[in-house]
Amino acid sequence: MDVITTYLPITDPTWIFFLVLCVILFAPMIFSKLHIPHLIGMILAGVLIGENGFNILARDASFELFGKVGIYFIMFLAGLEMDIQNLKQNRIKGITFGVITTVIPFVLGFVAGYWFLNYSLAASLLLACIFASHTLVAYPIVGRYGISNEPSVTISVAATMVALLSALLFLAGISGTIKGTGGVWFWLFFALKVTVYLFGVFFLLPRLIRAFFRKYSEPVIQFTFTLAVVFLSAATAELCGLEGIFGAFLSGLVLNRFVPNTSPLMRRIEFTGNALFIPYFLIGVGMLVNVAPMFREGKAAIVVAIMVIAGTLSKYLAALLSRKIFRMTRTEGVMMFGLTEAHAAGALAMVMVGVKLEVAPGVPLMNNAVLDGVVMMILISCIISSIATDQAAKKLKVRNAESNKRTRRDSTALDDEKILIPVNEPSNIRTLMSTAFMMRNQRLNRGLICLNIINDADLSEQTQAHSRECLNMATRLASAADVPVQTQTRLAVNFVTATIHALRENDASELLIGLHCQRHKGDSFLGQFAQGLIENMSRQLIIVSMTIPANTIRRIVVAVPEKAEYEKGFYRWINRIARMAEDLGCQMDFYATEKTGNLIMHYMRERHKSVRDNYEVFESWSDFPALRHEIKGDHLLVVVTARRGSISYQSSFARLPYQLPTHFAGQSLMLIYPDQQEQAGEISPFTDPHHHGTNTGSTRVGRWLSKWIGELG
Repeated sequence: MDVITTYLPITDPTWIFFLVLCVILFAPMIFSKLHIPHLIGMILAGVLIGENGFNILARDASFELFGKVGIYFIMFLAGLEMDIQNLKQNRIKGITFGVITTVIPFVLGFVAGYWFLNYSLAASLLLACIFASHTLVAYPIVGRYGISNEPSVTISVAATMVALLSALLFLAGISGTIKGTGGVWFWLFFALKVTVYLFGVFFLLPRLIRAFFRKYSEPVIQFTFTLAVVFLSAATAELCGLEGIFGAFLSGLVLNRFVPNTSPLMRRIEFTGNALFIPYFLIGVGMLVNVAPMFREGKAAIVVAIMVIAGTLSKYLAALLSRKIFRMTRTEGVMMFGLTEAHAAGALAMVMVGVKLEVAPGVPLMNNAVLDGVVMMILISCIISSIATDQAAKKLKVRNAESNKRTRRDSTALDDEKILIPVNEPSNIRTLMSTAFMMRNQRLNRGLICLNIINDADLSEQTQAHSRECLNMATRLASAADVPVQTQTRLAVNFVTATIHALRENDASELLIGLHCQRHKGDSFLGQFAQGLIENMSRQLIIVSMTIPANTIRRIVVAVPEKAEYEKGFYRWINRIARMAEDLGCQMDFYATEKTGNLIMHYMRERHKSVRDNYEVFESWSDFPALRHEIKGDHLLVVVTARRGSISYQSSFARLPYQLPTHFAGQSLMLIYPDQQEQAGEISPFTDPHHHGTNTGSTRVGRWLSKWIGELG
């Protein structure tokens, strides 16, 4: 045994990283069998392998670095995954809970320190600050269960920022008083720094992010830039006298609308944080814990017991009182308690300030015994927080599943989608795939179908290589976003006919194509391929042309024709663009007649409450060109049109191919042709399936009859 201990603690970087990876890998497996949340497993594993356990690893600079990155990731993800609209709706509750969960722990913390532990006034106030603050250690549990948009979660996250900021202000006051620098000028300068910082974060940073994402779309560059923004915000927050975790959370809020939940970038961020940095932080917290004094000194055990009881009771009372005030369920109250119970990064930073502050030469404000007691409190509070959050998350997940049963049948009928995407042009594959990611129903998790058509008359090696390149690119994008995808290749001489046959054979609900796909010289604005699909299929067709990256869109403007509600696919297209607005977190404005607009608004309130929507009266389609005055370069114009012969078709739709390039040149566009009553065949009776080329094969008589019937309709 002595021979082994001579090699401990391990200092070789390679072996340190290997052992940490083993802990990250095996701790969840072992503790899941014991029905213990894996977050607790990481912390307990850190206790065992740390200097105060079996002394296998020393808490070197790597744990300091990765641990700090880990807590930043937790706070960043909390801001990034938050539903901003939900936050606005619950901001008063969040602030109220923040005040309550600050005041009650502060008072109990001061009482515990001053009267029960006989600390000095300054030390008791500092202990009260530690009790008042908390860290969202258990937030990854919420993300794993997919309930980050729950009101109780949103309220708790908002309350965390209020509590943390309040505790930091108290800490600054205590530190300034002891150092003799806490005068009026100190607070004025502090307020000025915070004001400048908030201005930079909320006004300058979004413009920088939008400009960068518009110019660079390469995944690695976007990921690196996103992390740089997080750490820039955290570092500047520390320069202003705030905690870095405060800045990390604010950067998440700012990046929220630029990183859609369905995007590959979000998957990369979540994977990196959950796989490495957050576990590193939890292990590092465990390595700080020293349980030996509790067994050697009875007083140490009493200190820890008082801290744990006072800290837990105060946060529980705050959650209970807030739940009563907000009239929330018991499960939601447990969730609020679980998320606000853990003391970690903030508490550790504050107690280290207390150890460094000297009330007299050589006399620290807080000694190492207090440090050990706070660290033990951190361990126990993290365990309680993880257990409470895990139990509440399970119940909320079950409750949501039960409440969705009532509407599942109707929503499945509307959302039973299979989106077919022709991928023949590498230049628009990224746009089509990202649009499909945002439109698809994540609950159903249906796979996308990517179709590549090869001209039967050109089977050269170059053509086949181009086909493989397109399908591989689509597959890579889908894999990065964790979206199932099915790829198909077809040989055909008529792209329109081949696409429609694929649509029917795969029983696809809709078709998503890029504008000018397969467009040739002399074609109209839409191109022969799109025009052929419009005339010869009845299922939903969405044509997309993005001039800016989708994640930089700030507003979606939807032009809806009169009688659109009578079309079969009315609610289907509303669902698609509403999901886009939810994912992008942007405003959505509908321009429709009063009757149609009221139906849209009612449906949006029922099914898409989180979308910020608005309704404007749009009585006549002749006013359509006037919309150009309402649309800016970072807006998306969605035109809901119709095919000839349909109920909502208007003769003025024939002018769209001329109006769009004339009045909306350089604008991001989306044209939607909703589902219509399907006839006996998907292909028009005027189409010659054996006709060569990419035209539709419609005869002059067929076009005349179609136009005449459309005018009658």
